[in-house]
Amino acid sequence: MDNSRESKRTYEQSSPFYRPLWRRIAITAVVALWLAFEIYNQSGLWIAIAAAMLCYALWTFFLSWPKTPDNPPQ
Repeated sequence: MDNSRESKRTYEQSSPFYRPLWRRIAITAVVALWLAFEIYNQSGLWIAIAAAMLCYALWTFFLSWPKTPDNPPQ
């Protein structure tokens, strides 16, 4: 089971869609705005869901993202 988690994370981080930094920032910003909206509406369950998604996005897209340049030299 631990191996499947690692392979899933590797798959997400190797997807060419998420490679540009601006896309990762945009996705994280949209989730953060959603969380702010739910906090404003005081919806407890949706606050928890949006907060969990924001934590996951921050972890996956920034904290555990491979530290390699987007365009490696050829």
